Amino acid sequence: MSLRYLTAGETHGPQLTAIIEGLPSNLELDFEALNFQLQRRQKGHGRGRRMQIETDTAQIVGGVRHGRTTGAPVALVVENKDWKHWTSVMNVEPIEGGDEAKRRVFRPRPGHADLNGGLKYNLKDLRNVLERSSARETAARVAVGAIARQLLGKFGIKVAGHVVSIGEVTAAAPNLPIDELIAVTEQSPVRVADKVAEQQMTELIDRMKAEGDTIGGVVECIVTGLPIGLGSHVQWDRKLDGRIAQAVMSINAFKGVEIGIGFEAGRTPGSKVHDEIMYSEERGFYRASNRLGGFEGGMTNGEPIVVRGVMKPIPTLYKPLASVDIDSKEPFTAQVERSDACAVPAASVVMEHVVAWEVANAFLEKFGGDSIEEIQANLDSYLRQIEAY
Repeated sequence: MSLRYLTAGETHGPQLTAIIEGLPSNLELDFEALNFQLQRRQKGHGRGRRMQIETDTAQIVGGVRHGRTTGAPVALVVENKDWKHWTSVMNVEPIEGGDEAKRRVFRPRPGHADLNGGLKYNLKDLRNVLERSSARETAARVAVGAIARQLLGKFGIKVAGHVVSIGEVTAAAPNLPIDELIAVTEQSPVRVADKVAEQQMTELIDRMKAEGDTIGGVVECIVTGLPIGLGSHVQWDRKLDGRIAQAVMSINAFKGVEIGIGFEAGRTPGSKVHDEIMYSEERGFYRASNRLGGFEGGMTNGEPIVVRGVMKPIPTLYKPLASVDIDSKEPFTAQVERSDACAVPAASVVMEHVVAWEVANAFLEKFGGDSIEEIQANLDSYLRQIEAY
């Protein structure tokens, strides 16, 4: 049994839609917790005016009855409140001239999907590309991941995210239990537990905004409470760390990913990279350290998953870069669409949910059943097997 989902919708269309297939029956959903995760995505110092327009909530329109999943596909929608300003431009019906012609995009912005998408799909109005390639789509992915997060939570698995750095400002590594890390970073406008770095980050973001520029950073996701053996070594596409890496790289503007100490491993002797194996009656097999981020051979080893991703600066700048008009082929300075100065704190939330999705998928592949009760029985049997090994 495995999970899959599809999303549909445009940034200025009426709604984002997602359909999830593969959820077991009898998963009790917390709708307030689902919407809380969507609202977390909208927070963070440096966000633009769009976040003042939208207050994201997810409406479940299929696959759930009386608060519990039925085993059928779950369908959900997230309304775009900005749609009312774009009804003629984004109307599905044919329109001659008017706002559609006036708002045609024919000047591609560097760093966006505009030109590549226009050339690939033979579209002369680049709005048809930017409307779908927009990071607005991540609202649907957070909603999907929030449901996966609740599934994991039923089995004691927790997910947290925080900001490691913004620009050259790096926060001190938090040495906190996961519940405390979640609570502390939730109170921070840049999702860090380091108050000194928080002040420096907010000042940097403000300076970038004043200069018409943008700034990126690094975020980290931690997953605890995992059993040994999610993922597999037997095929390349069953390695869970590889699947998580692909999911993180699929987030808008992410340009790199690392597990555990990541690229530092290339500068470090092997004796200081690999995690020694220990055993006790209380814990069973465990590792003395977690430099490999909870993975060996593409499988979880019982330690927390630690994964980091790097987000480039948002490419929509208020001091535009050079580009070329697709009609005249003449140079111009790129037109400005509404933008954030920094979306790294929000990207941390998105990353939590794409990681949660991949972990939930691997969890169901290992312990899958048609109901929560069957999955619990499968997990309990496996844990007894591990204990007796």
